[in-house]
Amino acid sequence: MKQSKRESLVESLFNQFTGVLTAFLVWRFIIIPIWNFPDPGITQNITITLIFTVVSILRSYVWRRFFNAGLHKIVHQYVKRVFML
Repeated sequence: MKQSKRESLVESLFNQFTGVLTAFLVWRFIIIPIWNFPDPGITQNITITLIFTVVSILRSYVWRRFFNAGLHKIVHQYVKRVFML
């Protein structure tokens, strides 16, 4: 069964939300203390995280639609022909 575009977007949003939360917590409580990075402050951390999150949501959505449309099969066929696999 194929996903609708809306379902792909919702899946992508949930995936990104959990990824952002995990990355933020790892950065804040593991990376900064272990490597003594200067803490840029909560506002800058959130801003940077949001920028990367938006980019990641778009990337995830495009890939999901690509594979859901079955286009990856065309790419595999092309690669097989080009590289004679």
